[in-house]
Amino acid sequence: MSGRVATGGNSTARTALLFAGMAGLVLLEGLTGGWNTALGIVNMGLISAVMALGVNMQWGYAGLFNTGVVGFVAMGGLAPVLISMPPVTEAWAAGAPRMAAALAVAVGVVALAVVLYRRLTGRIRVLAMLAVLIGGFFLYRALFDPAVAAIEAVNPAGAGYLGGLGLPVLISWPVGGLLAAGAAWIIAKTALGLRSDYLAIATLGIGEIIVSVLKNEDWLARGVKNVVGIPRPVPYEVALQSNPDFLARAAGLGIDPVTASTVWVKLLYAGLFLVVLLALIWLMERALNSPWGRMMRAIRDNEVAAAAMGKHVTRRHLQIFVLGGAVLGLAGAMMITLDGQMTPGSYTPLRFTFLIWVMVILGGSGNNWGAVLGGMLVWYLWIKVEPWGHSLMGFVTSGMADGSAVKSHLLNSAAHMRLLTMGVILLVVLRFSPRGLIPEK
Repeated sequence: MSGRVATGGNSTARTALLFAGMAGLVLLEGLTGGWNTALGIVNMGLISAVMALGVNMQWGYAGLFNTGVVGFVAMGGLAPVLISMPPVTEAWAAGAPRMAAALAVAVGVVALAVVLYRRLTGRIRVLAMLAVLIGGFFLYRALFDPAVAAIEAVNPAGAGYLGGLGLPVLISWPVGGLLAAGAAWIIAKTALGLRSDYLAIATLGIGEIIVSVLKNEDWLARGVKNVVGIPRPVPYEVALQSNPDFLARAAGLGIDPVTASTVWVKLLYAGLFLVVLLALIWLMERALNSPWGRMMRAIRDNEVAAAAMGKHVTRRHLQIFVLGGAVLGLAGAMMITLDGQMTPGSYTPLRFTFLIWVMVILGGSGNNWGAVLGGMLVWYLWIKVEPWGHSLMGFVTSGMADGSAVKSHLLNSAAHMRLLTMGVILLVVLRFSPRGLIPEK
């Protein structure tokens, strides 16, 4: 008993020390690089921590290897566009009825095909399903294509899409989670029966399909033309700079209005993100330490034994995959709200899959606090390593002659320091601390 207590105490002290070190890095950045930069790192670090929590649920709780993280983040990022942007009334009048009819036909065709598959047998089933699917496809395209053309023809330079519902942007955060959860349910129903390596391949492909749809379907979110000016839950800096009360407070603190407004806005964002993160941590810790959490870890460690004890493994995998996808979608909506724009071209597997996995592995798979620490620390390094690399290469090449091929090569390679550093960190952690900085108990 005393040994277990001591181990728990050491674990708590280690966690507190690591988070204190992370806070020290942020404080150092604020004192040396400016509080705008430090708070920018904190905000994206908090969002990255939420993403890491989502992957940790899928992998750390259940052992599901999801390599399509970018797709769930992108689904969540779509929510602020659909919820908070004002509707484009001309586009709705031009093509929305036909678009709704096309989607209704698509749903009806799929439902009818499922019914035929269940009720018919043999060659009749095959012929009936082929007739329904092929005929339904042509009917769907006959409605869908003219609707898309009509919508995208409405002011394509500034709109060219349906717009949103004009609701407060904070509503889009849970909606982003619901959109990603819906996509996760469809993927899980299709792919969870596959072996782990095939599951990874399937999720990778489906994630890329989701991103490709967002890039190419202009009627939905303008595609690569991007949606800008997404409403914010906090004041705009320009509005604060024209507010006499705010200007008076900034002058009383001896801070210029521009710096004061940007810092204040980032602090407000940090407060919102922190509330979401703490609420998730509280819920996840309660779930992880409940009988449900112990059951999930038992399934993860030995599916055969868990199934022999009467646990429905596939159903539980579906449950945890959907929950993890919802958390990823929530983080995607938060990120788009912070950016104020939807840019589908920025959704790359390197940033939104590989980097999130590094966060989970570095922090500690299966440990919620480890995922949070990993998200904050890896994002800090992701931002700081490139300028450090340029400074290092500048120092190394300071004695070389200008125009030297070696000097040019070293200076140009500094841009790749991020990737090198992430790879080195991953190798070092896997070699010396394979369970992460804060291991699972």
